[in-house]
Amino acid sequence: VQLQASGGGLVQAGGSLRLSCAASGPTSSTYTMGWFRQAPGKEREFVAAIDRRSGNTNYADSMKGRFTISRDNPKNSVFLQMNSLKPGDTTVYYCAFDTSGPYASRDQYRYDYWGQGTLVTVSS
Repeated sequence: VQLQASGGGLVQAGGSLRLSCAASGPTSSTYTMGWFRQAPGKEREFVAAIDRRSGNTNYADSMKGRFTISRDNPKNSVFLQMNSLKPGDTTVYYCAFDTSGPYASRDQYRYDYWGQGTLVTVSS
C-alpha cells in the first residue's frame, strides 16, 4: 500500500486547509485511516482517525471542533479539513493506515502504512 498526502501549504492564522491522502495498492484490509503530525525534534502527535467501515472518528483534544476527518472508501482516500488554523499547527502532517482492527487508534505504532508527509505552515 502506498499513501500519497497532499494539500499542505501556507495559510494565515484563522484560515483553512484541506489535506488529502490517496492510497494505492491492496487497501481492503485497512480498518482505520488516520492523520498524525510531527514537528522537528518532537514526538509524532496524533491528530485524528476514522474507522473505514463505520465512520467512527477519534480526535486529539486540541483539534476537536477545528479539524474534521472524513473518508471516501471507493477512492481509497482520507481527508482532513482544518479550520481556524493557528501558528502552533505549523508542522508536517502524515496520513497512515492501520490494518490491525477497527480501533480508530491514537497509537502510531498500530499503523502499518505511512504517507510521505505534507507541510502546513500557518503564519501569524
